[in-house]
Amino acid sequence: MKMELFRSHVLICGGAGCLSSGCKAVLSQFLLELKAHNLENEVKVVETGCIGTCDLGPVIVIYPEGTFYQKVAVDDVKEIVEEHLLKGRFVNRLLFQRPVSGEQIPLYSDIDFFRRQKRIALRNVGLINPEIIEEYIAQDGYLALGQILSDYSPEQVIQELKKSGLRGRGGAGFPTGLKWEFTRNAPGDIKYVVCNADEGDPGAFMDRSVLEGDPHSVIEAMAIAAYAIGAKQGYVYVRAEYPLAVERLTLAIQKAREWGMLGENIFSSGFSFDLEIRVGAGAFVCGEETALIASLEGQRGEPRPKPPFPAVSGLWGKPTLINNVETFANIPIIFQKGADWFSQIGKGKSKGTKVFALAGKVNNTGLVEVPMGTTLREIIFDLGGGIPNRKRFKAAQTGGPSGGCLTEKDLDLPMDYESLISVGSMMGSGGLIVMDEDNCMVDVARFFLEFTQDESCGKCTPCRIGTKRMLEILTKITLGEGEEKDLELLEELATTIKATALCGLGQSAPNPVLSTIRNFRDEYLAHIRDKECPAKVCRALLKYRITSELCKGCGLCERNCPEKAISGKPKKPYTIDQSICIKCGNCLNKCPFNAIELK
Repeated sequence: MKMELFRSHVLICGGAGCLSSGCKAVLSQFLLELKAHNLENEVKVVETGCIGTCDLGPVIVIYPEGTFYQKVAVDDVKEIVEEHLLKGRFVNRLLFQRPVSGEQIPLYSDIDFFRRQKRIALRNVGLINPEIIEEYIAQDGYLALGQILSDYSPEQVIQELKKSGLRGRGGAGFPTGLKWEFTRNAPGDIKYVVCNADEGDPGAFMDRSVLEGDPHSVIEAMAIAAYAIGAKQGYVYVRAEYPLAVERLTLAIQKAREWGMLGENIFSSGFSFDLEIRVGAGAFVCGEETALIASLEGQRGEPRPKPPFPAVSGLWGKPTLINNVETFANIPIIFQKGADWFSQIGKGKSKGTKVFALAGKVNNTGLVEVPMGTTLREIIFDLGGGIPNRKRFKAAQTGGPSGGCLTEKDLDLPMDYESLISVGSMMGSGGLIVMDEDNCMVDVARFFLEFTQDESCGKCTPCRIGTKRMLEILTKITLGEGEEKDLELLEELATTIKATALCGLGQSAPNPVLSTIRNFRDEYLAHIRDKECPAKVCRALLKYRITSELCKGCGLCERNCPEKAISGKPKKPYTIDQSICIKCGNCLNKCPFNAIELK
C-alpha cells in the first residue's frame, strides 16, 4: 500500500468544547477551501481530541511548524489557507496572546500553557485522530500489549507496575500495582476488569478528554490488566452525559476487535479478552466503586459496606479490578519506557504526572498535565496565566465536592497526595477551580454541599440527613439569618458525618465546609454578625444605596425599579426602601451619575 505524503497537517480540535464552538463547520470549510486552491493532495485535515485550551476554541494547530490559531471562525478559514498554507505567512490576529502582556506567540511549543506541561496520560490527546486506529498504532500503540503477551508473565507485569509507583488517579491514590496483585491473588476462576469513567465532579473533564481523544490507550491498558489478573471480560462504565466519548469508544472497540487487539487469542498468545460499554444515568455516587458495581449489575447505584473489597468480591460476587480512565491511560507507556523512567517523575511517594482540569477565575482554562509535586502557584500563574482583570487570587478548590480550599498561603504547596491531605484537601480526580476576590467562600461551600446533598444516594442516615441539615444552616447564613452557634453546629455535624457515613463520598462531603470555616472564618462571621457579604455575592445581604451628593434627581432609577422600591422628587436625591428592594441591580446599571453603590 502506497503511503500518502502531505507537506502540511491541519489539526482541528474535536473535543467537546470546540465542538460546541463550531469546529465541525470550520473543518468542513477547510476541506472546501483546500479543494478550491488545489491543495487537497498537499494538506491533510485531521480532527483530533481535546487540545487543551477549552476557552479558546475552535483551536487549530498547523504542522510541521506547529502554528497555533485560536477562536477560528468559518470566515477565517480562507485567509488561513491563502496566507499561511499558500504564502507561508502567519495570520497574526488569530495567534495566541499572553493574557497580561498581549504578546503574540505563533508556535504551540512556545506557549507556556503547553510548554510547561509533561504529557503522559494525555500524550496522544490532541495529536491523533481518535477514530483511526492506525494513528494510535503509529504512536507505538498496542506495542506494550504485544511485548507483555510475548515476554512477561502476569506476576512480572504486576511487579513492574508496583516498581513504577503508579497510584490510582481517581482520588484515593491507592497503589495501582498492589490493587492488581490483590485481585490476581483473590480466589476464583472468573474475574473482571472495570474502567470507572463516571466522572461526576463539577468542573472535571479529564477522563472524558482521554476517552474522546485517545480511547485505544484505555483499551490497551485494560487488556494488559486482564492478562495480569486473569480476566477475560471487561466493562467501561461511562456516564450518559458523554455521548461523544461513548461514540468514539464504541468505534475504537470495534476497530480493536477487527485488528485482533480484542477478542479470542490476541496476538496468537492464547490470551482472550473482550470489552463492553455500560452507560450510567449520571449519578455522582456511582463514581464510588461499590455503587458502580451495583449499577453494572442492574441494581440501584448504592454503596456497599467494605470489606469485602471489590478485589475479593466485586461484580456478581467475583474478584474485580476497578481503575479510572486516567490511571489506565498511564499503563501502556509505563511498559513502553519502563518503570524506572516513570518513577523518576514526580515527588516522594507521588510518582508520574497528574492531569488537572483548570477552571474558574484563571486566564487559561483547560486541561493541564504536570509532574506530581508541581506547585499550585506554577499551575495557576505559569500555565494558567494568572487571574483575569488583575484581581487577587483568593482560593482554589481541589478534589471537587469532596476536597477543600487552598488559599494564598498554600500557593507554594506541592500538588501531590500527601501534601494536599496535610492541609485538609485532597487530590480527587483532578478538578481545580480557581477563585478570586469576588467569590464568596460561604456561598462556595453552600454550592458544593448542595451538589453533594442532591447527589446523595440516601442509603445511610449521616449522609442523607446530615448533609441536609448542614445545607439548611449554610443557606440560613447566606440569607443573613445565621448565629455564631451555627459554626459550632456545622463543625459538629461535619465531624459526625465524616466518621459515620457509609462510603467515601459521604465521608468527604463536609470537607468544603470545614476547609472554608478554617481558612475564611472571618467571612462567615461577617455574614453572621454584620449581616454583610464581603464579596457582594449573597443576594439577601446586598444593599443598594443612593449617595445624595451625587444624585441629580433624574428619576431614571425609579422608572426602572420593578418593585417600586425607589421614591423621590425630580431634581432632589432619591431613596431606596430596603424592605421592598429585591436586589435586582437595575438601578445601579441605569444610573448615569454613579450615584448608586452596592454595599
